[in-house]
Amino acid sequence: MASEKVVETVLVGNYVEMKTEGKPKDVKTRISNLFWHGGSVYDAWFSCASNQVAQVLLTLPYSFSQLGMVSGVLFQIFYGLMGSWTAYLISTLYVEYRTRKEREKVDFRNHVIQWFEVLDGLLGKHWRNVGLAFNCTFLLFGSVIQLIACASNIYYINDNLDKRTWTYIFGACCATTVFIPSFRNYRIWSFLGLIMTTYTAWYLTIASLLHGQVEGVKHSGPSKLVLYFTGATNILYTFGGHAVTVEIMHAMWKPQKFKAIYLVATVYVMTLTLPSASAVYWAFGDRLLNHSNAFALLPQSPFRDMAVVLMLIHQFITFGFACTPLYFVWEKAIGMHECKSLCKRAAARLPVVVPIWFLAIIFPFFGPINSTVGSLLVSFTVYIIPALAHMITFKSAASRENAVEQPPNFLGRWAGAYTINVFVVVWVFIVGFGFGGWASMTNFIHQIDTFGLFTKCYQCPPTQLPPPAANLNFTTIAPSPAAFQHRFHHP
Repeated sequence: MASEKVVETVLVGNYVEMKTEGKPKDVKTRISNLFWHGGSVYDAWFSCASNQVAQVLLTLPYSFSQLGMVSGVLFQIFYGLMGSWTAYLISTLYVEYRTRKEREKVDFRNHVIQWFEVLDGLLGKHWRNVGLAFNCTFLLFGSVIQLIACASNIYYINDNLDKRTWTYIFGACCATTVFIPSFRNYRIWSFLGLIMTTYTAWYLTIASLLHGQVEGVKHSGPSKLVLYFTGATNILYTFGGHAVTVEIMHAMWKPQKFKAIYLVATVYVMTLTLPSASAVYWAFGDRLLNHSNAFALLPQSPFRDMAVVLMLIHQFITFGFACTPLYFVWEKAIGMHECKSLCKRAAARLPVVVPIWFLAIIFPFFGPINSTVGSLLVSFTVYIIPALAHMITFKSAASRENAVEQPPNFLGRWAGAYTINVFVVVWVFIVGFGFGGWASMTNFIHQIDTFGLFTKCYQCPPTQLPPPAANLNFTTIAPSPAAFQHRFHHP
């Protein structure tokens, strides 16, 4: 018990350096703390829950059409639990790294710890390089997906502009996230983001049930292995949104309380994703195979327009969530991370947005790109690497004995943890990366062959041409001029 108190003291350390305890708070400070300076357990929960689902809410019905209803539900539960476990592993490794460094009197007052630094401190530079490469690439394409989703959604309200033009516009809008310093400053946005996804999920559910099944609806999934594993990897991506776990933890006043936050957030997210995906698939069936955005099949109404607008705002928030760790990496690379000037840091961050903007224009494949990113990047970034890192970090008896965070008793302590980790690595490598990579790349290449790169309007309905004029035989309807002449000059 005494050792736990020592650990608590070491962990708190500089975690409260931004609090103003003992100082009088004026109205401006109170308002700022209410909307801007977050660091509580509730802030972390809102961040995890709102960041986890995002635009995937709109593609899960598409995944159900590929998987079938039963597999869709089972994969959500399975990957939700697996994602919660690896998020717990990441939080454990963060606490271990932070504790060791603070015992060495390292000051993190103006420094945000990131996943690759945890790997560097615990396992060395080679692990750091691998973690940095996978994490940055995943977050890069995660940001790309948000831009694609923005353009895809707004098109269902205003189709006067094509989706590529909307991507240009929203790329400029999302670039304003360079002014948000860290995850601690997403308090109000995380709270609003969760409300937005909650509304959208229940709109999809209720609107689909009221709409009823379309005439001749078919539920043939799963019909092809390619489609089956593509849908499975999209769900793998859904519950692999914890590439920003370390940054969210670092924004907390007491990160050691993170532990089960991701699991609780996942349970809440399932109350949104399971009903909405099931209801939309029940109503539209196989039609979803050609419509990866659920909004495309629901009739236009004020409620749908509201859902589209809320998802647009939420995707702006999620873009910031995915891009902020990239901002930190870039700041550290150019020596601007500890700069106190917000404007200078914002200006330094702008080059990060340019490649994201460009890639969103090249690959506007809303839906298929989620599966591709899930199989090739998420599988390693948030499943395989954390499980392997946890096993290697605590492979010796001494490291396990002195670990800050011990595995739960109900899971069998270290033996249980190692068993689960081995299962995660083998399953995700074979099913997620192997079969999922083959299926998602096959589907992705099919999209390129069908629509081409830089396509202006992915999966837009064909342009309706004006109906051709009736093929009238004017010679049989009106007499020729010669006939008129004959008629009037005939004796």
